[in-house]
Amino acid sequence: MDERRRIRLTAPAVEFHDAFLLGNGSLGATVYGRAGVERVDLNLDTVWSGGPSAPETGDPASRLLPELRRAIRERDDLRADELARSLQGSGYTQSYQPLGWLEWGYAPDRQLDGYIRELDLAEAVASTAYGPVRVESFVSAPDGVLVMSVTGGDEVTPPVFGSEHPTVEVAQGEVDGVRWLVATGRAPAHVLPNYVDQEPAVVYAADEPGGTGRVPAGMGFAIVVAVHRAAPGEVRLIAAAASGFRGFDRQPSADRRSIAAEAEERVARALSTETSKLRVRHREDYRGYFDRVDLDLSASGPQAAGAELFFHLGRYLLISSSRPGTQAANLQGIWNLDVRPGWSCNYTTNINLQMNYWAAEPTGLRELHEPLFELTRELVESGAPTATRCYAARGSVVHHNTDIWRFSTPVHGDPQWANWPSGLLWLSAHLWDHLDYGAGDAFAVETALPVFRAVARFVLDMLVAAETGEFVMSPSTSPEHHFRVGASAYAAVSEGSAMDQELARETLSRYVSLAQRYASEDDDAELAVRARAALAILRDVAIGSTGELLEWYDERPPREPGHRHLSHLYGLYPGTRITEAGTPAHFEAARRALRHRLEHGSGYTGWSQAWILCLAARLRDAELAEQAIAVLLGELSSQSLLDLHPHDNWPGGNIFQIDGNLGAVAGMTELLVQSHEGAISLLKALPASWPAGSVRGVRCRGGHQIDLAWRAGTLVSAEITVGLPGQVVIDIPGGDAPPLNIFDENGTRVPHTVAGGAIPGRLRLSWNGVPKHRYTARA
Repeated sequence: MDERRRIRLTAPAVEFHDAFLLGNGSLGATVYGRAGVERVDLNLDTVWSGGPSAPETGDPASRLLPELRRAIRERDDLRADELARSLQGSGYTQSYQPLGWLEWGYAPDRQLDGYIRELDLAEAVASTAYGPVRVESFVSAPDGVLVMSVTGGDEVTPPVFGSEHPTVEVAQGEVDGVRWLVATGRAPAHVLPNYVDQEPAVVYAADEPGGTGRVPAGMGFAIVVAVHRAAPGEVRLIAAAASGFRGFDRQPSADRRSIAAEAEERVARALSTETSKLRVRHREDYRGYFDRVDLDLSASGPQAAGAELFFHLGRYLLISSSRPGTQAANLQGIWNLDVRPGWSCNYTTNINLQMNYWAAEPTGLRELHEPLFELTRELVESGAPTATRCYAARGSVVHHNTDIWRFSTPVHGDPQWANWPSGLLWLSAHLWDHLDYGAGDAFAVETALPVFRAVARFVLDMLVAAETGEFVMSPSTSPEHHFRVGASAYAAVSEGSAMDQELARETLSRYVSLAQRYASEDDDAELAVRARAALAILRDVAIGSTGELLEWYDERPPREPGHRHLSHLYGLYPGTRITEAGTPAHFEAARRALRHRLEHGSGYTGWSQAWILCLAARLRDAELAEQAIAVLLGELSSQSLLDLHPHDNWPGGNIFQIDGNLGAVAGMTELLVQSHEGAISLLKALPASWPAGSVRGVRCRGGHQIDLAWRAGTLVSAEITVGLPGQVVIDIPGGDAPPLNIFDENGTRVPHTVAGGAIPGRLRLSWNGVPKHRYTARA
């Protein structure tokens, strides 16, 4: 039994965020571990409110944009914010929806001594045990079903289905000893975000589907459940769900019968299979992802056990919420029980969506990145008319929110969040990462280049000459933050914010690289020339009079010095431009800027603390990293270690958001292995509470894979499996440890060079690596 990778609790969950989450990337199940009568909340990744619609924006850019840019240049900040509001539409994204919940009585309704509920992260199985009763639950990707197997129960009752949706209809019956439940319904046609105080907040369509079954909004959905005695002593529940989603730009179906038939077919197939076989298929599929990487801190003692468990949980959650062919993981992955969830449980593109996938490449889950790539491709399509209308720009734009219908316009509200224009720039960075970690030419040509081409066109049309003659993005904001205007006013819209400048530079330089190698359109050559010219005069992020990296174009007092967003530090992480050796002045300025944020209280949400952890790793600040992990595991985690976003206006004061769980995995990986500076850097920020341990299977840029072990805070060995051909360079701590040598698979010493690292106290070992060959660095 693998105790290192189990969450074990001695009481059922009361709150949603204390429950265990199961999923296969599409079907999500939340299990509470209630004794006798289990409750399971159900979700499906494609069930959202609304339907496809044309982009809605405010006044056209041809009238507003020159005036807006003039107000920005003249520092008429309040006027600039007012004009930016005129570019907004009147709407918001739609909301990710719950299906409903199952309640199933399987044993006497009492809790006996010895109650335990567990989530086995290595097997993706949740269990509840007390007395003679044991319940095991899992959601299978190969079979597309939820399986709940009960042994030791003796009072099994038919399941009951409930839902917040008044459109739900439930039918039950028994056929050949199998108790069936079929629930069908329609999602709302429209849902306002939970923070909008307006009625009606939730609207259900009254229309009936025509002959095609299609409707403008309010997709259909179905849940099919079967309960039967699967074997002597075992009662089993199998459930599946389906929806009427047919594509981001196609009307959904509300044909309940055909949707239910899809779910029923999956349940029927699973019914004919023994539980043990279903579980083996589930296990083989899941462990095919999970087993690629293992972090083992057991040699560091109990002080490191929580961090290790948090690492495994994060990878488990990504595997459970994002698979090839599914939708991307949203603010809560694929789990939600509210019709009006926090922030619509949508895709927030100014940090949260991207953070969900920071760990995908380095921790061996590259296929799970695919839903994000598909979302990005579709946003390029939906955002093109928005770019034209909002900014008179070519290419494509996405603002800070999107949904399953690929909403791209500025939502209605404060420009500090609504008018940020760089969501697609940040998303495109993930395509580059995929290439950097070893994706091939086909991905570059078919996916990356078309996206970067569209985004580069947009950036070039958003650049204007500043007073210095340098190019800046305009209009521009720093996500969700204001600067002060006078004694009591605030504004958000300016030009050349640090984040937008970093993203513009990153996007254009990467487009140039792709176009040089893979140009496939006649205008790529001309566009690349324009991009190079813009890069030559693109304004760099400024350093202020106190030595800090500036958040905006010039020194402006922030409304919240301890703001949760760390947008101006993008170039340090997740970006790669700011490094200790390559840009020392900006590196130190970033350190000071982060310190200033922290001194004023930043890091009060889980995702913000996860970002701090990642930044600490890049800054080689092991002490700060350790503090961030402690906060994440403490006040910002639920009983089941789910990440929390404190919110005074939410029942219970906390909202589960998956980003902090997933971002922390990336941060902990960076403490041990970094690969963004032309070398594989090891143990750059090893926490004092992790004196000994090992990690296996970490992926690096260049397609390399590495295992390493350390003891007493000192690197003992590193094994590198080479990806792409060429020089392999590892950057390791120097000091008093015995020097390391490089050996091949046969134990033969490999000629290599040893040089002082770019950072004092570190060494670089380099040799010619052969692809797919394994090399060991050891004393």
